[in-house]
Amino acid sequence: MPGVDGTALLAAAGLKKRFGALVVLDGVNFSVRADEAVGIVGPNGAGKTTLLSLFAGSQRPDGGRVLFRGADVTSSGAAARCRLGIARAHQVPKPFGGMTVFENVLVGASTGGGHRRRDAYRRVTEVLDLCGLTPLANRSAESLGLLHRKRLEVARALATGPQVLLLDEIGAGLTDEEAVQLVETIRELRRQGVAIVWIEHIVHVLVQVVERLVAMDSGRIIAEGDPESVMKDAAVIDAYLGTAAV
Repeated sequence: MPGVDGTALLAAAGLKKRFGALVVLDGVNFSVRADEAVGIVGPNGAGKTTLLSLFAGSQRPDGGRVLFRGADVTSSGAAARCRLGIARAHQVPKPFGGMTVFENVLVGASTGGGHRRRDAYRRVTEVLDLCGLTPLANRSAESLGLLHRKRLEVARALATGPQVLLLDEIGAGLTDEEAVQLVETIRELRRQGVAIVWIEHIVHVLVQVVERLVAMDSGRIIAEGDPESVMKDAAVIDAYLGTAAV
């Protein structure tokens, strides 16, 4: 597989991670440029979410390095990386209980992004509008349906002011119509210059946004390139037990 791109915004250089005897990542090289949206696919247990956790700083690798704008951030924690410009939205939304939508996003802007009061409020207003949540700003976050919870998860991450946004299966559980709405939100983020790294099992949704696809299996990258070519790759088809994930 190709080595690490020296001009990358975010990169993994030989990342390794194991849990006991289980090797989850086995020397992964990966990079995303500032102007890119990259998708990651693979069967369950391929190491995809672990890779995002190592990028976000919520887990530490057993070997290799994480680079952001060429600087080694491997020893930096999640909070420090968030301030640098690395944000993550999780598969299962977990809004702060007892708080409104506005207050949830404000936590992202102030605590996660370090924005001061006036700037934080302006950032929240912009993000709520971008994510289609302005009419729900004063609603309890816990009262939202799944689509709006996922939008809130993205909004809270986006409020930090990221340069790269890590998305972990945010399409899971959505109807086709809801998925279309989510895609439009992510496309708008791309238009605003936010780099995207998106793990998703719903590949037909993913390829509407990303221009490059990375396939993983058993802790390794097994294919990389334009989405159509990757999903036709024999190793990728074999990893999905003989069925292309389309």
